[in-house]
Amino acid sequence: MNTNNPLIVQSDSTLLLEVNNPEFARARDAVSVFAHLEKSPEHIHTYVITPLSLWNAASLGITPDDVVGRLETFSKYHVPQNVCQDIFELMGRYGQFSLVARGERLVLKTKNIDTLNHLIIHPKITPLVGEKLADDEVGVEPKNRGVLKQCFISIGFPIKDLAGYVDGAPYSISLRDTCRSGGEFGIRKYQKQAAESYFGDSAGPGGNGVVVLPCGAGKTVVGLYVMSLLKRQTLILVTSITAARQWKQEIVDKTDVGEKDIGEYSGESKVIKPITLATYQILTYRKKKSDAFVHFSLFNRENWGLIIYDEVHLLPAPVFKFTAEIQARRRLGLTATLVREDGHEKDVFSLIGPKKYDVPWKDLERQGWIATAKCIEIRVDLPSSEKLRYLSCASREQIRLAYENPHKLPVARELLDTHREDQVLIMGQYLSQIDEFAKEFSIPVITGSTPNARRISLYERFRKGNIKRLILSKVGNFAVDLPDANVAIQISGSFGSRQEEAQRLGRILRPKEKGGQAAFYSIVTRESRELDFAMKRQLFLTEQGYAYDIQYREVE
Repeated sequence: MNTNNPLIVQSDSTLLLEVNNPEFARARDAVSVFAHLEKSPEHIHTYVITPLSLWNAASLGITPDDVVGRLETFSKYHVPQNVCQDIFELMGRYGQFSLVARGERLVLKTKNIDTLNHLIIHPKITPLVGEKLADDEVGVEPKNRGVLKQCFISIGFPIKDLAGYVDGAPYSISLRDTCRSGGEFGIRKYQKQAAESYFGDSAGPGGNGVVVLPCGAGKTVVGLYVMSLLKRQTLILVTSITAARQWKQEIVDKTDVGEKDIGEYSGESKVIKPITLATYQILTYRKKKSDAFVHFSLFNRENWGLIIYDEVHLLPAPVFKFTAEIQARRRLGLTATLVREDGHEKDVFSLIGPKKYDVPWKDLERQGWIATAKCIEIRVDLPSSEKLRYLSCASREQIRLAYENPHKLPVARELLDTHREDQVLIMGQYLSQIDEFAKEFSIPVITGSTPNARRISLYERFRKGNIKRLILSKVGNFAVDLPDANVAIQISGSFGSRQEEAQRLGRILRPKEKGGQAAFYSIVTRESRELDFAMKRQLFLTEQGYAYDIQYREVE
C-alpha cells in the first residue's frame, strides 16, 4: 500500500486513476491491457475490468498473476480480495475448453469434466455436440465449430480453437524491396511483430485473430506481410469500393502480384481472382429482408487460404453468421479500434479471433511512424433565437438542432483562414449541414451518393494538392488514404461514437513528408446533447493518450 500511487481498485472491478499523478502514464499503460476506459473527465479516469478485457489479455499471454501484480504495483490501497478472485476465476476460463481436430471430426476437450457435463445439456449447446468420446471429450461436427464458440463465450467460457485450418490453394506472393512507384520498401519492426503475433507459436498456435493499429500505421502492410508468409489465395473484405481500389494499389505497388491476378467483387464488378477484394455491402446484399444473401457463396467459391477482414470493427452483423461457418479458414482482422457500437465484441473475439497485437498510438507517434496531433474542442452557444426552441424540442430534434448550430459556420471560417496553407478535411453527419458548408466555402463534397468515379477524382486531386479543402460525410470515416491531410474539422458526428472518433482522427495521422503537427478540431454546441456525445467520443482519444484542449468562442 502506497498512498502516493495513482490507482484505486474498487470492489466492483472499477479502477479510478488520478490524471495529475506523476505515475499516471505508467499506470495507464499497465492497466489498459486488461481493462476498458469508461469515463475520462479532467482529474479521475475510470477503467472497468470485464470478462472480455481479461480474455483478450489472456490471449496475449498475460497471466492472472501479471494482472494482480500490476494492480498492486500502482494501487494506493490493498486490492480487494474479491477482485483478485474474479481475475483468477475469469482468466482461468480462457482455454479451459479447447477444440482439436481428430480425423474428419472435431473434439471438444476439457480438464473440467463436471462443467462439461453441465454444459452439454444446455439447450443451446446440446444440438451442436455429438456423443461423449471420453469423460473429458465430446465430438463436434465441423459445421458447428463457429456457432459452438459463440454459445460457449455467451455463457462465459471462451473456447481455445486448436483445430487447425485448411491449407487453401497455393499462390506465390512476395514483398518487393523497392515499390513500383519508386522508393525503398521495408517492414517496420512493429508490423513484423504484429504479423508474427498473428501466427503465434507452438505454445499458442495462430491463424486467427485481430491486429489493432492506428490509421496511418500500415495495417494494410501487415496484411500484405501475412499474405507473403502464407502464400495462399486470399479473400480481402473491405468497407467500400474506394477501399478495395486502395488495397489493389498497395498490392501492386508493394508486392510482385500483377493486376491480372487481383479481382474486385462489388456492386460494379464480379471478378474472382487468386487475390479478390470484396465489399461488405455486396456480401450483405439481398432484395428483401426475408431473402437469402445472394453473394455469401463467395466465401466457399474458391479454396481461400486466408480471409482478411479490413476495418473489422465495422463488420456487418450478417457476416458473422457466415464467418461462423468458415472457421476452418485462416482469418485476420485489421482495425484501429475494437470498439463496436452494436455490442458484437464477443463475436469478433470468438469468430475472427482474439486481439493478437495492439500498440498505443502515442508510442508510434513518439517513434515518428504517425504524425503528432493536437486535439481541440471548440464550444459555441446556440443563437439566442434557437435556445428556447431547443428546450421545447423532442430529444432527436434537440440533437439535430445542436449539430446544425449556425454559429459553427463562423468558427469554421476562422479555422480555414488559420490553416490557409494546410490540407483540410471537414467532416459531418447531416447532408443538409454538409451542403450548407460546401456552398458557404465553395468546397467540393463527397457523400454516399457521390459516384465512385468522382470520389476517386476528388481524392486524387486532394492528394496532389490541386485542391486543399474537402468536405466528407460518413463515407470519409472509412479506409480513405489521404496522406497529406493534416487538419480535420469535425462539425457533427454519430451520437458519441468512439469508433468514428478513431477513424476521423486517423485521417490526419499519416506521417507527413515535411513533418509537422496535425490538428483535429471538433466544434460542438454548449449546454446541449451534443456536448454529452462529445465527452463520450473523447474516451477513445484519452485511451490513446491524447488530451483535448477546450476552447470557447463567442459568436456575434
